[in-house]
Amino acid sequence: MKDLQKTQVFNSAELRKEAIHSNLVSVAKALDERGYNAVHQIAGYLISNDPAYISSHRGARSIIQQVDRDVIIEELVKFYLENK
Repeated sequence: MKDLQKTQVFNSAELRKEAIHSNLVSVAKALDERGYNAVHQIAGYLISNDPAYISSHRGARSIIQQVDRDVIIEELVKFYLENK
């Protein structure tokens, strides 16, 4: 059991990555359920900043807009370069 009386340290960069990952997975699932190609739809949104690329099914449009588009792009490029 954690001692809740002590100060807890959070890694903001790691929390940001987890939030972006979670949001993208949720949005991709919602797009897949509607029969869309999730990669194409999310890429279209990131390139154009037009939320119409993302279905409102399961709140996907709201979910993807929770994190700034530039931050999502930055994290995707970082991930790609670090894992390629």
